[in-house]
Amino acid sequence: MESYVDKECVDKECADKVQSTQNKKESQAKLESPLFSPLTLGKIELKNRIVMAPMTRNRANADGTPNQMMVQYYAERASSGLIIAEGSWPSVTGQAYCRQPGIETEQHIEAWRKVTDAVHLEGGKIVLQIMHAGRIGSHHIKPEGVETVAPSPLHAKGKVYTDSAGMQAFDVPRELSTDEVKAVVEEHRQAAINAKLAGFDGVELHCTSGYLPMQFLCSNTNVRTDEYGGNAKNRARFSIECLEAMSTIFPQRVGLRINPGNQFNDTQDLDPVASHRALLKGVNSIGLAYVHVMRAPTPNIDAFALARQYFTGSLILNDGFNADTANEALGHSKDAVSFARHFIANPDLVERFKHNISLAYFDRATLYTPGSKGYIDYPRAGLGQ
Repeated sequence: MESYVDKECVDKECADKVQSTQNKKESQAKLESPLFSPLTLGKIELKNRIVMAPMTRNRANADGTPNQMMVQYYAERASSGLIIAEGSWPSVTGQAYCRQPGIETEQHIEAWRKVTDAVHLEGGKIVLQIMHAGRIGSHHIKPEGVETVAPSPLHAKGKVYTDSAGMQAFDVPRELSTDEVKAVVEEHRQAAINAKLAGFDGVELHCTSGYLPMQFLCSNTNVRTDEYGGNAKNRARFSIECLEAMSTIFPQRVGLRINPGNQFNDTQDLDPVASHRALLKGVNSIGLAYVHVMRAPTPNIDAFALARQYFTGSLILNDGFNADTANEALGHSKDAVSFARHFIANPDLVERFKHNISLAYFDRATLYTPGSKGYIDYPRAGLGQ
């Protein structure tokens, strides 16, 4: 007796098999894409090329000591190839914001050690961004008697939020003497020592967004007449010396973050390409692990091309990427891509990229507020765990 099989069921079963096969091929292709391939930056080995960019979140204790929330926040994102932890001050003189972490005291070191231990336990790698704010800050934020310093005594336009007095204008800075500049370079060496004691896999120098290294680099914030002022080579000297000092502690584990053309915090430059060219050429002999370059905010500067032309090592590319455009940017290069906002609301960003799961959106209102809301309460998608 001839059995009867519903043709519609057969066609659907066949279609399901085809779709299943196609999904497997797409998943395999994703896993084989550059974004998920391993990479070594200097001596830092990455399991994939998805980097968590440093983002100020203002969740540390009032004295800059990291807390348990920060342990959870970073550990949840350890599936990335590398975490670059938020900009932390090497000395309280360089503090910019309320509840910004530091890497100056024993308490800072011990607390950061809990963060790095948690990240390493999850199989991740983490470096610390060192950020001296220079003239960006307020006496309402820093401890009493701590002054604000800069390459030149030029007041930055703008205001900063303070917990004690609301929005306040930036302090008028005092100009650093030549000897004091060298002392700040030494502060960066000590910050690297402290970061190593805290268990970090390396450090990154923040040389953009209008903070101290960029204040030295740019023509409108540096009108010095000593060896740290004048032409582009001299204006790049401070950053280069900081990187050299940090590299004595972390050989081939130091990164540099730049953003040519960035005017944040009232920083402008008559020729940002020439300034960054001098900086990039000056760091090639140091043996940096990478240069972390953000897409230029102006269309007449190709920051990625500039970095590739004048820096001989690996790059971490940043700004506006999704999984597909990141893969296109990488090709088969020796580079990685960093993501900022996507990591805020997606602690499982790597898994979401792998499985093509839509991304959650972050709550802008809770970016910098105290407490766990908008920080460690974003759920995972539930795959790849």
